[in-house]
Amino acid sequence: MDRVRLTPRPNWRETVEGQGLTWHTADDGRIYWDESAYWRFSAAEIDRIEAATDTLYGLCLQAIEKVVQGGELPAFGYDADTIALIEASWRNRSFEPTLYARFDLAFDGQDLKLLELNGDTPTSLVEAAVIQWWWLEDRFPHADQFNSIHDKLVEAFALYRGVTPDQSRLHMTSVAPHAEDQGTVEYLAAAAADAGLATTFVGLTDIGWREGDGPGRFVDLDDAPIAALFKLVPWEWMLEDQFGANLAREVLAGRLRLIEPAWKMVASNKRLLVTLAEMFPDHELLLPATTSAAEAAAWGDYVSKPARGREGANVSIIRAGQTVAATPGAYADDVVVYQQKAQLAQADGNYAVIGSWVVNRQAAGLGVRESTSPITNNLARFVPHILEG
Repeated sequence: MDRVRLTPRPNWRETVEGQGLTWHTADDGRIYWDESAYWRFSAAEIDRIEAATDTLYGLCLQAIEKVVQGGELPAFGYDADTIALIEASWRNRSFEPTLYARFDLAFDGQDLKLLELNGDTPTSLVEAAVIQWWWLEDRFPHADQFNSIHDKLVEAFALYRGVTPDQSRLHMTSVAPHAEDQGTVEYLAAAAADAGLATTFVGLTDIGWREGDGPGRFVDLDDAPIAALFKLVPWEWMLEDQFGANLAREVLAGRLRLIEPAWKMVASNKRLLVTLAEMFPDHELLLPATTSAAEAAAWGDYVSKPARGREGANVSIIRAGQTVAATPGAYADDVVVYQQKAQLAQADGNYAVIGSWVVNRQAAGLGVRESTSPITNNLARFVPHILEG
């Protein structure tokens, strides 16, 4: 595993925009899609990442089972209504195909450790599935890449032909306007179309509620009923206010099916890292994790992160009792989880995190995000990869 510098293609902006990546550069001019370098992996390293991803997903399912069945959901910060929704979703999981998830892994070519699981609304999908693949075809047509994400997404969406209420129509939503979220949903809509599903996009705030002679229903802007909904919006956000009450009721009654299902809230909650550490102590892929700051202090270097935080917000690195790096954010009041600090890959002044994708419960490919900070947040850059040897 090594980082190789490369001169970007002269027309790379126009190229990636034509392939669906319009958020390649931040408003302040910072590059997000960064093809001034690439990460090169050996076949043995890719095999190791793939096997670890499949193993970790299995461990996480066991941990979620323990949390749900063992009455541990209150410790994850959920109220009684949300717990009922999660429990029902877990019972019905055989009838609720799950689409995707992304593990964040620390891997320096030697040690491979789980940092966290993004199980509900993982991002960097278009970059990983599409943009870096076409970059590979353009720059290294005879090389390979760990990337079957698109094909597995189509296979996963095909499962919904038999479980959506009208067998074919899928509404899709995100916060709008938002270039990255809407672009990701547009890509997923294309994958769903490849699987034979018709899709309709409706912005989150454009979803309506219609009272009627029956129990009421969610509708789109054309007043068409919404019976199956893909959401690139965290469950916790959607369960707020009266919208959330109606949503929970419709899901529990079986009149509305959501992708991802409600149990994916637990998969995204970093409190699951503590459960994993308790269930599988000394597992080679897991880092020690706890909710006790005193226990964490005994590890030397450790990381503090909010249980329901996203994009590296409100994360701190503590060394010898002193905070040596920290990020701001909106999750300062959340439950805190402490995790032993892992060794990230470093090269050319950059820290790299492996995003290993799970699609339809199978390891499907990876993406690399880089930062000049040891905390990977929404300022990180996406760097493509190749497989050699």
